Amino acid sequence: MKCLIVEDDRSAQKLMQIYLSDFFECSVAENGVEALEEVVSSLESGTPYDLICMDIMMPEMDGMEALEKIRQAESKRGIEGLNCIKVIMTTAKQQSEDIFGAFRKGCEGYIVKPIRRADLIEQIEKLGLIKIEAVK
Repeated sequence: MKCLIVEDDRSAQKLMQIYLSDFFECSVAENGVEALEEVVSSLESGTPYDLICMDIMMPEMDGMEALEKIRQAESKRGIEGLNCIKVIMTTAKQQSEDIFGAFRKGCEGYIVKPIRRADLIEQIEKLGLIKIEAVK
């Protein structure tokens, strides 16, 4: 399975890669523009990502705008509903308007930083992408 980590902080990128590398082939994008390019390329090649973990606050294009454009790109290709790439927003923003806004744009999960491995794995398991008995 493939995962795209969209994060502008290099240490956070590395940490996410460590957390996810047992389950996914991980790629990294540093902002929403790069993320959108990666996703469109994967859709066009017929090898879409299974999961995107995306920060909200990034330069050039933030995570909310990127998520909206990713959903538009999927829709143009007839990909909708449960067939969409699963997206977990990973951010320090925990205001309810940010959380509800992310879900309205089409994310399936939301984790407030600092991200703990167990919380991330639990979210991914809830999305049905992996099955883990117990993660510590």
